[in-house]
Amino acid sequence: MGVTMDGTKHQRRGNTRQRIQDVALELFAEQGYEKTSLREIAERLDVTKAALYYHFKTKEEIIVSLFQDLTKPIEDLIEWGRSQPHTLATKQEVVRRYSRVLADAEPLFRFMHDNQGTVRDLRIGDVFKDRMRDLRDILIDPKAELVDQVRSVSAMFTLHAGMFLMQDLEGDFEKKRTAVLEVALDLIGQAHEHARRQD
Repeated sequence: MGVTMDGTKHQRRGNTRQRIQDVALELFAEQGYEKTSLREIAERLDVTKAALYYHFKTKEEIIVSLFQDLTKPIEDLIEWGRSQPHTLATKQEVVRRYSRVLADAEPLFRFMHDNQGTVRDLRIGDVFKDRMRDLRDILIDPKAELVDQVRSVSAMFTLHAGMFLMQDLEGDFEKKRTAVLEVALDLIGQAHEHARRQD
């Protein structure tokens, strides 16, 4: 089982439920979601199908559980952001933390990107859209000009797009993440500075 570049697999290895999730995502990426069976997931894990069944009855349950695990840190971030003053420092910290959440969930995002039909069928995309709206509301200043509201929202999408567009580029994962984060922070800074000048 490969270790991700930021070493997250090390912490996850001891937890059977998380090992199942990791291996399922690996197999989905290799041979496609539709073509992967629970039996193959159990074989790669070297456990019985019954042992796998104890945690998950279907492939759908595995994906939904992964998705819930991803949205939890986003929900925590939204809760934190709402409790903070609506300052540039808060917005920058939200962007920084969101960048880390996305990096940790990169294999799941790749799955969502490659299996949009499944994501639609399981309706997990709807929950994700709601979370994105909540984050957007923390980042934008409703009194700001439309162009600055677009800059603020674009900061989020820069982080999303960066994950996919940077995969093919040579270089260290963390360096690429830092470069994408810098661009996202620039957008937030520009929007905030511009809005302040309008006051």
